[in-house]
Amino acid sequence: MLNTIIIIAAILILVILFAIFRVSSLVDVIKGDSSTKIPSSNGTQANLLLLFLIVGLVGGFYYSFGGLEDDFVLPVASKHGVITDMLFWWTMAITGVVFIVTHIFLFGFSWKYQHRKNQVAYFYPHNNKLEMIWTIIPAIVLAALVFTGWKAWMDITRESPEGSEVIEIMGYQYAWSVRYPGADNVLGGYNYLKIDATNQMGIDFSDRASFDDFIPREIHVPKGKPVRFNIRARDVIHSVYQPHFRLQMNAVPGMPTQFWFEPTKTTEEMRTETKNPDFQYELVCNKICGQGHFAMRYIIVVDELEDYKEWFKSQEPWLKQNADYLTEVPAKLREAASVVAGIESPADLAAPNGLTVSGSK
Repeated sequence: MLNTIIIIAAILILVILFAIFRVSSLVDVIKGDSSTKIPSSNGTQANLLLLFLIVGLVGGFYYSFGGLEDDFVLPVASKHGVITDMLFWWTMAITGVVFIVTHIFLFGFSWKYQHRKNQVAYFYPHNNKLEMIWTIIPAIVLAALVFTGWKAWMDITRESPEGSEVIEIMGYQYAWSVRYPGADNVLGGYNYLKIDATNQMGIDFSDRASFDDFIPREIHVPKGKPVRFNIRARDVIHSVYQPHFRLQMNAVPGMPTQFWFEPTKTTEEMRTETKNPDFQYELVCNKICGQGHFAMRYIIVVDELEDYKEWFKSQEPWLKQNADYLTEVPAKLREAASVVAGIESPADLAAPNGLTVSGSK
C-alpha cells in the first residue's frame, strides 16, 4: 500500500511541475518575452535539478535501506554466506559512492553552467591525466571485486572437503526428489531409462552402492559439517535456492552441478533468532519452470551433529521400502542387495512390470 501511495504522489508532483512550466511559458508569451534568448523559467529549471538530486538521493536511499534488517537482509546460516554478504556490501558501498559522486557532478554542472547571458562555454576537449585516472582506477577496483567474487565462487563449487555429507537433489516439474547414500556414504548410480512412477530418480540397482540409498520426506543436514549437494534436473532448468545459506545453483538436464556449504545455525537456533517458532529452512526453485513452479518447496532441517546421526540411522533404504525392485538387481547381486537393504525374504518377488522372478541366488 505504501508503495502505491509513493507512486501516486510522484505522478502528481510531475503533473504539478508540468502545469507550472506550462503556465510560465504562457506568461512569457503574454509578456512578449517568448522570443528572448533566455526564458524566465531557465533558472527555475536549474534549481529544480538540484532539488531533484537531493530529494532523489535521500528518498532513494531511504526507500532502499529503510527497514533493511526487517524486510531485506535474512540471517546468515552458513560459513560461506558471511563471505557472500561481505562481497555484496563491499560492491554496494563502492558502486553507491560512485553513483552519488557522478550524479552530484552531473546535476551540479547542469546547475552551475546553466545558460546565462554573455556566458561563453570553455573549450576543453581532452585531458590525458583525467583519462588515465578514470580508466585505471575503475579497472583496478572492478578487477579486485571480480577476483574476490571468483575466488569465493570457486571455493564453494570445487570438490567438497573429505568426509562431507553427500545429498543428491533432482528437480522436476513440479517437485524435488532427494536421495542420501546409506552407511557406505557413496551414492549409487542413476539411469534415466530406469525412471518410472515409483523410481522417480531412476536409481540404477546394477550399482552396489545404490542398495542402501534412501529417499527421505525432508532434508536433514548437520550443523558444523560440510554438506555437498549433487544437483540435476529431469526435464527443464530448475534452480536450487536457499537464501539463509546464500545457496543457489542451477539444476540443468544432462549437466550435473554441485554446491557445498557448511551450516552454522540449527533450525531451533534460527527459530530463537527470528522469534518465529514456526520457522523452517526451505529449499525452493528460483527459476520460473512452469505453471506449478510455486509448489517446488522442500523442508530442510539443520540438526546438531548427534541428532543428525540418530536421524540418519533411523532411515530405511529405498530398496527395502520397495522390495519388488529387487528384481531390478542383477541376479548375482540380489542376495547381497537383500542383506544390505535389510529385506528379510527376497525370494519370489513380483517385478515392477508384473513378472515374477524367483530366487536370489
